[in-house]
Order: sequence, then structure tokens, then C-alpha cells
Amino acid sequence: MSVNDVMPPPAVALLAREGAARDRLREALAQADVALVLEEDPNVLDPAALLAVAPQAVVIALEPAVEDALERLDAVLSSPDFTLVFDEAELAARREGWETQRWARHLAAKLHGHRQVLPPGAEVEEELVPEPGLPDTPEQLHANAPLAFHVDEAVDAADLLAGDSLYEPPGPWQPSQVTERDEPAAISSPVLPSVPLDHGSWSLLDDEASFAPAARVDAGPPPLPAFDSDRLSLVEMDEAAGPRRGAKGAVVVLAGIGGPDALRRLLAALPARLDVPLLVRMPLDGARYGNLVKQMARVSPLPVELAEIGADVVEGQVYILSDDTAAALRDGGLYFLGSAQGLDLAALPPAHSAVILLSGADLSQVDPALTLAEAGAWVGGQVGEGCYDPAAATAVVAAGMFAGEPQELAQAISARWELPEQGEPS
Repeated sequence: MSVNDVMPPPAVALLAREGAARDRLREALAQADVALVLEEDPNVLDPAALLAVAPQAVVIALEPAVEDALERLDAVLSSPDFTLVFDEAELAARREGWETQRWARHLAAKLHGHRQVLPPGAEVEEELVPEPGLPDTPEQLHANAPLAFHVDEAVDAADLLAGDSLYEPPGPWQPSQVTERDEPAAISSPVLPSVPLDHGSWSLLDDEASFAPAARVDAGPPPLPAFDSDRLSLVEMDEAAGPRRGAKGAVVVLAGIGGPDALRRLLAALPARLDVPLLVRMPLDGARYGNLVKQMARVSPLPVELAEIGADVVEGQVYILSDDTAAALRDGGLYFLGSAQGLDLAALPPAHSAVILLSGADLSQVDPALTLAEAGAWVGGQVGEGCYDPAAATAVVAAGMFAGEPQELAQAISARWELPEQGEPS
């Protein structure tokens, strides 16, 4: 029995300009077995027409030519009655063969509210047979979960904890440790010759002939401390003593296929004040990161901007990173720099950083993320029906990291770094 046997097909509106992207998306919606109630160019769409068909989901092909139209429709598209699905028009137009089939399966899973994204014949059939009684509680599900694994993991991680290298307490004192070599040498005092003195003849003004003055050696003025005048710089001294400029750490958000929708949900659930920046790395065809900034700025309570090489990374900001932008520490704070390899997770301070892997995150980032987690960073992965490409996110979840929907990941970040509003107790 399939989901469609018990539920009617969802009503879907397709907003895209005429062309190959619109054709590919129409074909994918047909394969997804939905009811296409509206197909229109956003530039000419009347908001009342969209509301009239009452769609459950709206699929939008994103491109620069529809940016102004989406701003005009923002009040309607922001309705909680709609599930918004975004796709890059250029990417959709180029999909062929296997990629088209795969995208259609993920789109169907999103629109029908299930997780079946495997091709026909690969799924595991389950009989929907109702059983009496209440479902198991979380306590019941973990009743027989062994603790030995977690204890062993804690023991292995104990050596990784930071220690105090400036002071190492001595071991217990043992009498056998004292040897003749440890005894302090006797301090010898100079032996004065026995000279008879007539203290009755002492006076404040002694006769000059009574004492022979010691020979004076003119050693000259004391030497000045040596320093390299070529390296003396008021600027360097000021920077060394100055305050930290950039943020102490950052939350890195990694995404790919299906990432725009997950990123929107993540950012929309964040608070308006956060004591950490978010660095978003989501490769886009054509490098249209400026468009991504505009899209995310509509839903994010935090300011969203494109990362600029050389600028400091500031807390409470969302930065969209281009392909050649990385982050590193300078004077104790993060700043953006150019790098052909892109963002390097190893450059982040673990104690003040986090990594979130959303749908489509690159599998090559799993090991660096887990390495950062071992050093003290917080790491989480997206789960749920909206995760079209869960490979990387599932890998970190399987390693014991936090798992949740984008909104739940945002709540976890908020709990760790949210700043109180002015006037509220911290």
C-alpha cells in the first residue's frame, strides 16, 4: 500500500518563467504524482490568483529575472499555509537522465511528506497494519541501551581535555628522595683578620690618613639594553595590545542539493540576537551568491551579507561564502581571506565553533567536522523528510552528533549563543 492510496495528491503551484527549467520542473512534478493547480511566470502572477487555487506547496525556479517579482509576492509566499520549494533555474534546465529521476523522487518525498527516495524496486515494503496500544516512549526505546560505549568514549576523550601547562603539581614527598646532593651547601662567610681597633678614637670625620681609599675603576655608564630599532613599530605595539576585532568562533553551515529550502528554515528559526556569526557554504552553479543573500535576507532575523575578503567576522551576522573565501584567526578573532581551497574547518577554534551539515553537504567535510568535534566543537546534522541528500548529515549523526530538522538545529544553536534582549537579565 502506498501513501497515495490513503491520501489525495497534494495541490502544487509552479512559478517559473517559460523555458527549459520550467519544462523540467513540470516533468518532475508529473512524476511526483501531484495535482498541478497553477503554472505561471512570477513576473506576471497576480497574488490573488495564487491564493485562489489554495496550493499546499509552491515550487519556484530561482533566477535573477524573478527577484523583483518574488519581493512583490513576499507577503503571499510567507504564508504558513504554503510549503516553499526552491530550485535554481539554471540547474533545473541542465538536469537529464539519472539526475532528473533522482530530483523527482526527492521532490515527491518533500511534497507527499514521506522519506521514500529510493528508485523503484529498492524500497522495503512495509505493511501498514495497526497494532493495539500506545507507541513506545523514548525511555522504553533506550531501556536496554548499553552505557559502556559512552563510558569508554569518555575515557578516551579525557586526555584531549585542556590542561594547565604552567604548573604541574609535585608528586608525594618521599624521604628516600632526599640525598646528599639535595642538601644545600653551607654558606661560607669571609674570614676577617683580627685587627685591634681603638673605638674610642672613632669620629664622624675620620682622618683621611686613617684609611687607604680603594682603587676606583671607571667602568663608564651601564650598557643600554639591546634592541632592534628596525623592528620597532608603534603600529605593531598598538595591535598587540589592542582588543580582539573579529568573533572568537563561528557556526559553519554546509549545504548543497536541497540546501536552499533547509537553509531558509534554519535561518528563519534563529533569534534576532546571537553571540556568534554563521558562515554559510553552499556551492552554486554560476556563483550567484548575491541572489542567495537576497533570498535568505527575507527570512533571517539576523543580517545577511556576502563575505568580503579582508573583513572581520562579526558576531550576530550571517555570511554567504563564495568558492574562494575562507576564514582564519588574526589577533584572536576571525577574519575572511582568499583561498583557492575554500573554507577550512581546521582553521576554526573548536571551543567557540560549531558545524551544521544540511541536505547536500559534501561528504569530504564529514571527517574535518568530526575532528573538530573531538576537539570540542558542536556538530549537528539534518534529518527528516526535507533532507534530499542526507549522506553527509547522516554520517555525522551516525557518529553520535546532534540530529534534527533545520528548526531544531537552529534551536540548539540559539540555546548556546543567544543573547538576551536589552533590559533582560543575562
